[in-house]
Amino acid sequence: MSHVVISYDISDDKKRSKVANLLADYGKRVQYSVFECRLDAKTLEKLVEGLKPFAEGNDSDSIRVYQICEACLKKAVLLGRGELTEEAKFHLV
Repeated sequence: MSHVVISYDISDDKKRSKVANLLADYGKRVQYSVFECRLDAKTLEKLVEGLKPFAEGNDSDSIRVYQICEACLKKAVLLGRGELTEEAKFHLV
């Protein structure tokens, strides 16, 4: 599993809502246009493929996906409220 930070800047309200809803299925919203996720490589690849259409067709729209290694994650500094998204300790089936 890797820690992934995804940010987006989408001008169209409808597309932006769809991106947010898609990302909510994979991770936790930590700021208005920023999500943190814990994903394996296959799931990350699937998510990136699902996001691609939302960044196409408008030169001002962008989606950024950052993978953060465990060593770098330990060096993260958080100011204000909130905490880093952690891997679930259990999964409900």
